[in-house]
Amino acid sequence: MKRKLFALLLTAATLLALTGCGGGQSKSGGELVLYTWEGMFPQEVLDGFTERTGTKIVYSNFDYDETMLEKLTQAKGGDYDVVIADDYIIEQAVQAGLVGELDKSIITNFGNINPRYQGQFYDPSDKYTVPYGCGIPLIVYDPAAVDFEIKGYNDLWNPALKDAVAITANYRVINGITLLSMGKSMNEEDLEVIAQAGEKLLALAPNIRLIQDDNTQDALLNGEAAAAFLYTSQVTQVMAENPNLKVVYPEEGLGYGIMAAFVPVKAPNAKAANEFLNYLLEPEISKACFEYIGYVNTTGAADSIVDPSLVAPASAGTGEFIMNVSEEANDAYNRNWTEFRAACGQ
Repeated sequence: MKRKLFALLLTAATLLALTGCGGGQSKSGGELVLYTWEGMFPQEVLDGFTERTGTKIVYSNFDYDETMLEKLTQAKGGDYDVVIADDYIIEQAVQAGLVGELDKSIITNFGNINPRYQGQFYDPSDKYTVPYGCGIPLIVYDPAAVDFEIKGYNDLWNPALKDAVAITANYRVINGITLLSMGKSMNEEDLEVIAQAGEKLLALAPNIRLIQDDNTQDALLNGEAAAAFLYTSQVTQVMAENPNLKVVYPEEGLGYGIMAAFVPVKAPNAKAANEFLNYLLEPEISKACFEYIGYVNTTGAADSIVDPSLVAPASAGTGEFIMNVSEEANDAYNRNWTEFRAACGQ
């Protein structure tokens, strides 16, 4: 999914750490092709790796996960050295034989990963990936503009929020929270249940002010919306700009997503790729990255030094991941979404 990322200033201590020599990599030289969304790294992190190892980083961007998979498929698992993408598409890439196993003799910092974000459906044996941030979309609202306490997804249907709710534009996520509001799984395969979710989603249309993926949080900041369902980076940004807003961990359950890094099976510079992943797992480097992208920190060794708002509270529970579903179910989700957007006039 395309994300709007939020940059925070790096501290002087962090900047010094980026060019330090603590990682132990040799001056290997060459270049490393990094393939991910635009704006996923502070430049200081990339420059620090080059200074430490002599390896030049070539940053290549894609817009959607599906674009990445198409390009990687065309390259037969070559051309790129490190790819960072979403969990569900990584599962497809692994199944297609496009992902190489990590070299843990090089990735000596692998133990710095928070176990909470390991062993997931897309890499149950932790052979292929290093997590690079957890997304937990949440509700944020303005208590001064909403005369009741919002506790969960069902509250978004309250008639008091007519024409006052902004939401992100991912069809599976919005179908998913509707299903959670019904006590169902975000990955429901039963076509009848999905149709029921579509009917409930249509009932939300009168409350929708905005459906938009980028800068959705601006609708809260400028008063256009009183409540919003936002991506993690957007929650981070909006709360930094207006701490009087209220963040809600919905009582019906959470949807999780993990961005992760992998080395393609025919990466031209696999050694440098594994060195780069090891570098990202250093606590100070992780701190710089997570405070830049505004996603939940997945490097447990950095929890004590990263901005506390980027550490998921224990009360957040385990949640549910959006996973790949059957073609029939996916078509049903798309129908729900098309009809919902039409009802919203967007």
